[in-house]
Amino acid sequence: MSARDYDGLVAGFRWRIPERYNIAVDVCDRWAAADPGRTALLDVAADGRVEAWSFSALREASNRFANALRAHGIAAGDRVAVLLPQSPAVVVAHLAVYKLGAVALPLAVVFGPDALAHRLRDSGARAVVTHAGGLAKLDAVRDGLPALRLAVSTDGPGDRALGYSGLLAAASPDLAPADTRADDPALMIYTSGTTGPPKGALHGHRVLLGHLPGFDMMHAFMPRPGDRMWTPADWAWAGGLLNALLPSLHHGVAVVARKSEKFEPEEAYRLMADLAVANAFVPPTALRMLRTVANPRGRFDLSRLRTLASAGEMLGPETFGWAQDELGLTINEAYGQTECNLVLASCAALGVARAGSTGRPVPGHRVAVIRPDGSTADPGEIGQIAVARPDPVMFLGYWNDPAATERKFLGDWMTTGDQGRVDPDGYVHFVGRDDDVITSSGYRIGPGEIEDCLLRHPAVALAAAVGKPDPMRTEIVKAFVVLRPGFAASEALAAEIQDFVRTRLSAHEYPREIAFRGSLPLTTTGKIIRRELRAQA
Repeated sequence: MSARDYDGLVAGFRWRIPERYNIAVDVCDRWAAADPGRTALLDVAADGRVEAWSFSALREASNRFANALRAHGIAAGDRVAVLLPQSPAVVVAHLAVYKLGAVALPLAVVFGPDALAHRLRDSGARAVVTHAGGLAKLDAVRDGLPALRLAVSTDGPGDRALGYSGLLAAASPDLAPADTRADDPALMIYTSGTTGPPKGALHGHRVLLGHLPGFDMMHAFMPRPGDRMWTPADWAWAGGLLNALLPSLHHGVAVVARKSEKFEPEEAYRLMADLAVANAFVPPTALRMLRTVANPRGRFDLSRLRTLASAGEMLGPETFGWAQDELGLTINEAYGQTECNLVLASCAALGVARAGSTGRPVPGHRVAVIRPDGSTADPGEIGQIAVARPDPVMFLGYWNDPAATERKFLGDWMTTGDQGRVDPDGYVHFVGRDDDVITSSGYRIGPGEIEDCLLRHPAVALAAAVGKPDPMRTEIVKAFVVLRPGFAASEALAAEIQDFVRTRLSAHEYPREIAFRGSLPLTTTGKIIRRELRAQA
């Protein structure tokens, strides 16, 4: 995708989606055949050592793992969970699953047992690839997962798991990848909503091709000589997987992998300098943390950093201006949802970048702000951001929930639940949500899952979770709690409840603030009136 200006790019763009397409063949085997020694991954160990993986090494390892999975009964259409931090094993597992025609189920390592149990049970996952920490979380819930037949651990065999390295060593390196259609299911990412538990957004192999135009805009038409990608985002998140990892490999661009328990801004700068990172995808919360480091260009060699992209939540004009002043780069912001990602984007190289805006529609995607009747809103008029179907980046549907899939659409518009407006120049500005999803550190969090977990605590009689504005994380989770008789509000009890949720769901979902109340505002049908609680927060 190339053009001298945005309007010319839009006018000349045409989708070319082949009937038969497989993600793994595209991002790995194609490069392994053309340039076997080409570097695909740079795996950075905790002690700083760097191990390079070529595309041919990835092909062999993924062939072996696919054969091992097949030998243990995994077949086309089966769901295989990947619960690992950034590492070559994540890429190998994804490629192997795609080559089998199975469905990859990426899961964040921050998930606790309850969050994992729902996703594994709802998806009917047949296998999981994880490490010792993941096995420990699964141990408490595995008996309630009758479909889960195989667990593989990168830390070796044990605890009802087979060893990853042993499986690879014993398997054949020869494999004929499945001849999948572009519309065949390839991966499923769970997304939270305001009602009910998280839902699995099922995507076809074509989802990667659908991401490429927006990815190319964000990174000024990759590939360029010296390009090298890094993101601190978990590769289980749509942003980390589809806004960074897989599109980079499609272009033959090496990706830096680094396990990290938490984001450390100084370490991030050092990593980008030491590994000559040219392209970074950094969520807004992490960018705000990078702002806390003084004189970054004076302390770190960032001369090779060519593009800086961000998505997942509102960036804000201050961070936009900071990057221009301190890094000499314009952040290319993007917008999308797990169901239909990277449909709006900025591209400073095309002159498409504006502080406070998420960008303009990516060529190939029809995005608008609509009224409740589905008509297009006038410039400046606030409405709901929506994406027209058909679109190759759009999900196939919610897993086993056709009713929820139908509710997602208004005619041929896929609704996002996000309010926005279009300015006279065609830039889309995010205004707010028309639902109760909480956006914290780039994660979209449904209050229902948090409330369900809170209610499992013996002291909690009633609970509601809302988003409270936060300058660093966009929002934090705040919980309003009504206690059962016999329990008294205290800081110690609040801390205990916070830890209860943190260990059962994840570190990004637990309530950072808890307010005890005698009652909660309810509708006549018994639903919590969250807008009143948001106003209080």
